[in-house]
Amino acid sequence: MKILVINGPNINFLGIREKSVYGTQNYDTLLGMIAKKGEEKGCRIEVFQSNHEGALIDRIQDAYSDGTEGIVINPGAYTHYSYAIRDALASVPMPKIEIHISDITKREEFRRISVTREVCDDQIYGHGLEGYLMAIDGICALIDKK
Repeated sequence: MKILVINGPNINFLGIREKSVYGTQNYDTLLGMIAKKGEEKGCRIEVFQSNHEGALIDRIQDAYSDGTEGIVINPGAYTHYSYAIRDALASVPMPKIEIHISDITKREEFRRISVTREVCDDQIYGHGLEGYLMAIDGICALIDKK
């Protein structure tokens, strides 16, 4: 099983940016958690991060033909306004789960809007980095149902 975890802008700055919102664990900690989860699930997990919208779209499109069976995505700020990322996600047929570290329903008004949610199978938010592990479990369950 091949899963792709995509992280959008500023996720690479975990442990640096807004620690009161995103916590003190850094991006390497997240990568380690994801790698361990992949080993536990017996699946291959690739992690891709970019601060550039076009690079995220290119990676989503590449997933169509590279054997990716499911996508976990944290689009970062692009969640709230990138119809281009939304359209790319809508174009690929595999299961997709949107993840957010913070509880976007309790933050600024603009953060409560997700243009990408409707093209994903599920949305997980407010569970910190553990939300990624929940999303990976969810993607594996969706893949197994196919």
